[in-house]
Amino acid sequence: MASSAIGMVIMVMMVCSTCINASTLSLNYYKHTCPRVESIVAGAVHKATLNDKTVPSALLRMHFHDCFIRGCDGSVLLKSKGKNKAEKDGPTNISLHAFYVIENAKKALEAICPGVVSCADILALAARDAVTLSGGPSWEVPKGRKDGRISKAAETRQLPAPTFNISQLQQSFSQRGLSLQDLVALSGGHTLGFAHCSSFQNRIHKFSSKQSIDPSLNPSFANTLQSKCHINNKVKNAGSPLDSSATYFDNTYYKLLLQGKSILSSDQALLTHPTTKALVSKYAHSQLEFERAFVKSMIKMSSITNGGQEIRLQCNLVR
Repeated sequence: MASSAIGMVIMVMMVCSTCINASTLSLNYYKHTCPRVESIVAGAVHKATLNDKTVPSALLRMHFHDCFIRGCDGSVLLKSKGKNKAEKDGPTNISLHAFYVIENAKKALEAICPGVVSCADILALAARDAVTLSGGPSWEVPKGRKDGRISKAAETRQLPAPTFNISQLQQSFSQRGLSLQDLVALSGGHTLGFAHCSSFQNRIHKFSSKQSIDPSLNPSFANTLQSKCHINNKVKNAGSPLDSSATYFDNTYYKLLLQGKSILSSDQALLTHPTTKALVSKYAHSQLEFERAFVKSMIKMSSITNGGQEIRLQCNLVR
């Protein structure tokens, strides 16, 4: 009995290592110490986006991947050093890019308010700006995160995989204090971005012993995906946009999902549970409802702040 109780305590401690801790954050955190922080970050994101339309999706994905490991502590920004392989070099994160945007914003901020703004806050602001610049909503970002000192590639296995079913997705999100509603809303971030063939090969080639293609896929759409991703694909960076308006933040992702035109198994999984299926339909029929839910869930996710300890002077190095 005693050992079971101890085991339960340990399990709760492990789960809560990435629990939400919004009490440490404030909308006015830099009001007196660095009042231009938001405009400087927004400027860096805007400048980068003018040269590369994939920057917004990259920054949004980067923030998500940061928050899901050790909380939103900027650990995804750290580079590998010595024998330690950092998160950014883990298999799941190998396609992350646009780190230079965060570095450029940090450099500009260090010039006017040195040692004040955390890299984790810069990333949270940049993710918001990425959505807004893509035609999506804006929101007030709570600030005051600290930067973490630990980054391990092996821990990226904790990220929800593109092959996850609804039970696996629910478990992954609930361990971080996020609900099924948050799962569906945050999945809408797939309205921006691109998936490599390796992320959805399981749906278009050798789906099962009896079927080559996932029967939940629209047949003509499946054929289109097969033409982009051959079974022995060797084309570097081959894949497909995650929806048909992949540089514009809208609710097309949900509309396509209902039409059998989702890319990932984890997208399709949202239609296998009554609660998540109802939310998919709700957001498919209302851009406004989706945006409201997305903003609420983004603030909730970005408030997972446990683990940060310092303000880095460079975002890719600990002090």
